[in-house]
Amino acid sequence: MKSKARKAVLAGAILAAVVVGTGGAIWSGAYNVAADDPHTRPVHTLLEVARERSIHTRAGKLQVPSGLGTEAQIREGAGNYDAMCAACHLAPGMSPTELSQGLYPAPPDLTATLVDEAKAFWVIKHGIKASGMPAWGLSMDDEYIWNMAAFLQKLPDLDATGYRALVDSSGGHSHGGGETMDHHAAGGASERHPADDGAAHDHASATDAPSDHHDMADDHHDAVQPAPVPVKTPASKPRDPTTPDDHSNHDHQH
Repeated sequence: MKSKARKAVLAGAILAAVVVGTGGAIWSGAYNVAADDPHTRPVHTLLEVARERSIHTRAGKLQVPSGLGTEAQIREGAGNYDAMCAACHLAPGMSPTELSQGLYPAPPDLTATLVDEAKAFWVIKHGIKASGMPAWGLSMDDEYIWNMAAFLQKLPDLDATGYRALVDSSGGHSHGGGETMDHHAAGGASERHPADDGAAHDHASATDAPSDHHDMADDHHDAVQPAPVPVKTPASKPRDPTTPDDHSNHDHQH
C-alpha cells in the first residue's frame, strides 16, 4: 500500500510540475507563435492528430446527398472554388501564391490531393480554428458547399485547360448571397488564370503610389475652376496732380 501511495504522490508531483512548467512557458511568451517559425515536432503532431480526429468524427456523421456529382453541380462548384479557394489551394497549372506560401499550417494543394466528400463539406462549412481556413457556411448554404465538394472530386484529374473551361462555363462566384465582387472581372467567372505566378504578383499599387499622387494633383489643377465672384470696390477719386503723393496714406497690404 505504501508503495502504491508513493507512486501516486510521485505521479501527482510530475503532473503538477508539467502543468506549472507549461503554464509558465506560455505566460512568459517563450513559445514563438510566428507563422514563419514552424511548431516543434511534438506540438505539430498533437495539433495534426487533434485536427484529423475532429474532422473524421464529425464528417462521419454526415450523409452525402444522393446523386451528388452532376455536371451542373461540378460547374457551379468550379466557379466558387476559383473565386474563393484557388488563391490558397491552387488550380491546375498555377504556381504557388503569396497566400499559399505565407500561411501556416500550409493549405493543401487540392490539385494533387483527393479529399473525401463529407470531410470536404465539413471543413468548407465550419473552417478550422487558428488557421487560414474560413467557415464559409456562415454565408453559404449547404447546397453550394456540397457542389464544391463534388468539384473537388474532379479537380485532381483536371489540367489547366479543362479547369479553365469549367470555370468559364460556370456562374463564377455565385452561391445565393454574401458574395464579394471579384476585382479581376466586372461579372461572371473570375479572369485570374491558373498559370498566374504568385511570385510575379504585381506590386505596382505600392511602388507607383507617388506618381498616382501627382496624377491626382494634375487632374485637380486641370479641372475647370469656378469663376471668381466679382467684388465691388468704392470708386477712387482722381488724384490732383498738384497734390504731393503722401505715402503715409497708402495701405500696404502684403
